Amino acid sequence: MAVFTGAGVAITTPFKADGSVDYEQFEKNIEFQIANGTDAIIVCGTTGEASTLTHEEHLDVIEACVKYVNKRIPVIAGTGSNCTETAIYLSQEAEKRGADALLVVTPYYNKATQKGLKEHFTMVANSVKLPIILYNIPGRTGGVNILPETIVSLCREVSNIVGVKDATGNISQVAKLMSIAGDDVDLYSGNDDQVVPLLSLGGKGVISVLSNVAPKETHEMCQKFFDGDVAGSRAIQLKALALINALFCEVNPIPVKKAEELMGHCTGVLRRPLTEMEPEHAAVLEAEMKKFGIL
Repeated sequence: MAVFTGAGVAITTPFKADGSVDYEQFEKNIEFQIANGTDAIIVCGTTGEASTLTHEEHLDVIEACVKYVNKRIPVIAGTGSNCTETAIYLSQEAEKRGADALLVVTPYYNKATQKGLKEHFTMVANSVKLPIILYNIPGRTGGVNILPETIVSLCREVSNIVGVKDATGNISQVAKLMSIAGDDVDLYSGNDDQVVPLLSLGGKGVISVLSNVAPKETHEMCQKFFDGDVAGSRAIQLKALALINALFCEVNPIPVKKAEELMGHCTGVLRRPLTEMEPEHAAVLEAEMKKFGIL
């Protein structure tokens, strides 16, 4: 059984003006997501600025998310690292704090081989009992790509590795993956502009940045597809494209933090080395949010 189906939000981590985590706002954002139909919360991922959280903050944010969600929907904790021992530590601690599943990114910087990737993910998986979704995003990992054969092998040989979040943008690779995966790999889109295409290849849903600002629509995009209303699902996908482009016109999560600031959902504060959105890009983002009906 899949960890979740539908729209999971790659939730941001709101910060106060002094840069500390704003837990009060975090709880409000979680309630906004659940009230609007989000199917899962993915905490401490790329969008959550996990790379600039201390280990203590990282685990505290996961624990707070679990507490606020209170078993209403699954909480999937990002616990990846380029150091296998660190990924094991974070994964074990996230399990202790009540996460329902883990999202483990491809090791970055080291440029592991496929053999190294298999050993890394297997060691992390064997250290916990929680289901694990692999996170394949070559654009953030020095071009390291988990090949389809490696993904299928891991899902078949390691009982708690259940699927992959694909953010390669390579539809041909995804098609190859699903052609050899059978029912052994749960596929999630990691790109908001490719949700419907990946659902058509057998995807279970999306781990979404868009859902931070449009949770109802992102959920409905998936649900309509599952209900057989492919035309309705496609219409939402196409309507959202201009907004999605604006949300990714600078590196994620810079634009989505600005969008949430415009909505009154956070201060917009980012941790360095991320910097505030360029004014001309922010103006385009605001205009697209108004066209989409968010503002």
